[in-house]
Amino acid sequence: MNRVRQTFEPTIRRAFHLYWRWTRGVTLGVRGLAIDKDQRIFLITHTYVPGWQLPGGGVEPGETMAEALARELVEEGNIEILEPPVLHGLFFNSRVSQRDHVALFVVRSFRQQRAPAPNREIAAHGFFSLDALPEDTTRGTRARITEVMLGAPLSERW
Repeated sequence: MNRVRQTFEPTIRRAFHLYWRWTRGVTLGVRGLAIDKDQRIFLITHTYVPGWQLPGGGVEPGETMAEALARELVEEGNIEILEPPVLHGLFFNSRVSQRDHVALFVVRSFRQQRAPAPNREIAAHGFFSLDALPEDTTRGTRARITEVMLGAPLSERW
């Protein structure tokens, strides 16, 4: 049974993710660029899409972007925001759908009392210095990191 679950669960998760993305109207997501005191950036990998990314997810009905960000950072990174994050930008994410927008917040004041354990959604996580990002960090993630950390021009597209 466990082998069957390992084989089919990622496929089912991917299919559900795609269904959710295409059946909703305009979608709004949040991502957090959490930077620790050593200027390292927290990244995660999902079980259902390839590449290292900034933690985040969809804003649920009745939820503010700040609430969604706080929830996602706890769920994906065990990261608790201590001071209000700074909105870096709002981006059109056409790689997901023609209706998806992502708000990126920079989070510099937080605590992570313990590292999260990998689970059904998050395969791996870690803090990485700018010069040691994982090779398969997504293009959009690299662009946002470069904007925030190196002052590159802001793009409107993820």
